[in-house]
Amino acid sequence: MELWFTEKQTPALGITCLVRETVCRQKTRYQDLAIIDTVEFGRMLVLDGMVMTTEKDEFVYHEMLVHVVMQAHPAPRHVLVVGGGDGGAIREVLKYESVETATLVEIDGEVVEACRKYLPQISCGLQDPRVTVLIEDGLEHVKRSVGKYDVILVDSTEPVGPARGLFTVEFFRDVYRALKKDGIMAAQTESPFVNRELIKEVFAGLGGVFPLARLYLASVPTYPSGLWSFTAASKCYDPKNCRQKPVETKYYNFAVHGAAFCLPGFVRELVGGKEQ
Repeated sequence: MELWFTEKQTPALGITCLVRETVCRQKTRYQDLAIIDTVEFGRMLVLDGMVMTTEKDEFVYHEMLVHVVMQAHPAPRHVLVVGGGDGGAIREVLKYESVETATLVEIDGEVVEACRKYLPQISCGLQDPRVTVLIEDGLEHVKRSVGKYDVILVDSTEPVGPARGLFTVEFFRDVYRALKKDGIMAAQTESPFVNRELIKEVFAGLGGVFPLARLYLASVPTYPSGLWSFTAASKCYDPKNCRQKPVETKYYNFAVHGAAFCLPGFVRELVGGKEQ
């Protein structure tokens, strides 16, 4: 008998994968957690029925969340990842020798432990001595961290439940205060096909807090519509600029860095029709 997993990405859209086995399944304090082994995408982390990451395509998301702003900052030393309990963003951050501390703040410790055990190629960076893993509310951590970080990366789930607060202007103001005077941040901001209003809301919110905000894109096959957006916001450094620090990647490169900001017309409309 064949077993299939389906994520209903919207009420009218889904993605379905043939499953080899369920690797683990548990109910945490915050959500339903599963890691399943699929034929097409390998092991897949699923939270509350939504695909968070897969072995096959995770590198696209993690590289584009991290390297655009890490390359825009001349010397990132102290980096914070909010969410991202799978450890993929931390793994990419650690590719820069300038990094002295990398802090992961994840509200659900059981996600971190499951990924350590079952997704080692993604979570491998969590063992690095530069890394501190804090199991706590990222909203509260950012609020009390004033002028502490060079780079902040918001690696959140969809804007539901506890993650909803990570998409608010109040949180963006706290991020601004938590960054150093030349700090820069990036956040995943969903699909321009199915989350248009959210993208407009977040871009306007970050643009009202930071001197500079830019939207950029990448292709992530297992995320709704396959086209994904990120928003970078900076106190001084233009996220479009790339210092071309050599880094080992599979999707990101220096040409992709610039091209990611070349927005199709329908996406440009979401940021007020502005040329990025």
